[in-house]
Amino acid sequence: MARVAGVDIPAEKRVEVGLTYIYGVGRTSARKILDAAQIGRDARVKDLTEKELSKIQAIIQQEYRVEGDLRRDRSMDIKRLMDIGCYRGLRHRRGLPVRGQRTRTNSRTRKGPRRTIGARAKAAV
Repeated sequence: MARVAGVDIPAEKRVEVGLTYIYGVGRTSARKILDAAQIGRDARVKDLTEKELSKIQAIIQQEYRVEGDLRRDRSMDIKRLMDIGCYRGLRHRRGLPVRGQRTRTNSRTRKGPRRTIGARAKAAV
């Protein structure tokens, strides 16, 4: 396994796909990184030399914000929205969809499992 930006990249995968295991690097970014490092997209991670891995590592460090830094930035952005009390911040605070989706039905991912209200058996007299 190769280690890039603190992440183990599976050896059997193509480099283009393997780089996407890094938080903040998608397919498009992976292609740009490989083009800048002059490495073929079809190469397997296990076939990369130490020199090629260090090239990839250097490009990612210089040009991309990944892993811990990116996670911290994202969480700070959300915290800022909640602190200033804007609409998006309130939606984050309440655990509801932030981007205008409907909530009457659906939105179970954000709201969690259903909680039934008012449905219980009548008391025996």
